[in-house]
Amino acid sequence: MVDRLLFIISVSLITISILFSYSLSSFAILYYDYGEFHFMLRQMIAGVLGVLLMWGISRCNPDNFVLRFGFILFFGGIFVMFMMHFLPESLATSAGGAKRWIRLPFFSLAPVEFFKIGFVTFLAWSFSRKFSLLEQKSLKEEFITFLPYVVVFLIAVYLIAILQNDLGQIVLLGTTLAIMMIFAGSSFKLFLYLLSGAFALFIVVIVTSTHRIARVKTWWAGAQDLILSFFPQSIANSLRVENLPEPYQIQHSLNAIVNGGILGEGLGNGLIKLGFLSEVHTDVILAGIAEEVGFFGLFCISVLFITLIFRILKIANRCENNMYYLFCSGVAVILGFSFLINAFGISGLIPIKGIAVPFLSYGGSSILATSIMVGIVLSISKKAKMA
Repeated sequence: MVDRLLFIISVSLITISILFSYSLSSFAILYYDYGEFHFMLRQMIAGVLGVLLMWGISRCNPDNFVLRFGFILFFGGIFVMFMMHFLPESLATSAGGAKRWIRLPFFSLAPVEFFKIGFVTFLAWSFSRKFSLLEQKSLKEEFITFLPYVVVFLIAVYLIAILQNDLGQIVLLGTTLAIMMIFAGSSFKLFLYLLSGAFALFIVVIVTSTHRIARVKTWWAGAQDLILSFFPQSIANSLRVENLPEPYQIQHSLNAIVNGGILGEGLGNGLIKLGFLSEVHTDVILAGIAEEVGFFGLFCISVLFITLIFRILKIANRCENNMYYLFCSGVAVILGFSFLINAFGISGLIPIKGIAVPFLSYGGSSILATSIMVGIVLSISKKAKMA
C-alpha cells in the first residue's frame, strides 16, 4: 500500500508554497509590472502538475520504472547541461553569466533539478552492486572501487559548479554521495579520506572564484562577532577582519526572523518582501515565512518537513531491495540537506547558497522534480513492509 501520510504531507507543503508565492511576491509583481496573481498562478499550475505526477508515479511498478527513468534523467541531464552552455540567450536564460535554465514556450526548465534524481538513481543502482560486495576488503580495494564515482562527481562539478557557476548544488550532491556511500556499507576510514579530498576541492573552487570569495567575506562579516566571542580576546583580535562588505542578505533575513517573533506579523504583512531582499518567495522563502507566521508557523512547517524525511527513511529501512533502500535514503538526504542549507543560510550560520527549499520555494522545476522524487518513493513504499 502507498504511504498515504507521505503523500498528504507533500500536498500540504505544496499548498503552503502556493499561498506564500502570493503573499511574498508583492514587490516582484510591482517591480516587473506583473499581474497580482502572476506568481501564484504559475506556482499553482506547477503544484497541480506535481501532485498529479506524484500520484501517477506512485501507481507504477518500481521494478519496471525506477531504473529506466532514473538513467534517462541521469544521462539526459549530463547531455542537456553540457549542450545548454552553447545555446543562444534566446534559448538559455543566464544568471550571473552562467546558463542555468532552458527557455520553453511557457516556462523555464532547470535541468540540474532533474539531474539530481538521476544522480541518486545511478548511485543507488551502482552502490547496491559494488559496495555490498566489499565486506572484509582493504582500504585500497575500497578506494579503487570508488574511483569511477570520483570521475562522475568531477563531471558534475564541471557541468554545475563551473559551467553553471552553482557551487551550492555541488555541495548538496557531494553530501549525498558521501552519505549514500556510508549507507551502502563502505568503511568510515574511506569516508574520512574522501571527505578530506572533497574539502580540498571545495577550497580550490572557492579561492579561484572572486564572487565566491566575496560571498564568504560577506558571511564572515555577519558571523565573526558571534564566532570570535568563543575565543580568548587575543586570538579573537588576530582573527578579526576589518572593512568587510555589508552582510546585506543575512542581515535582512535575520531582521525578518526577529520581526516575526512567536506568532508573526500576519499573512501578507511582512516587510522583508518590500524590496529589502529580492524575490523572497524563492531561495530565502523561510525568512519571509518566519516574519509573517512567526516561530510557531515556521516550527509547524519544520515538523511537516521532519515527518516527511522520517517517512522516507522509514520506507528505506523497510525495503528488502538494496537499491530501493539506497534510493530512498538518497532522496531523504537531498530533501533534508536542501532544507538545512537554506535554514542555516538565512540564520547566518553558513553563507547563503541559493538552493531552493523543496516544495516551498517558488519555481516549477524544483517543485516538479521534488514531486517526482517523492512519487518514486511512494511507488517503492508498495514494496516495503510498512506494517
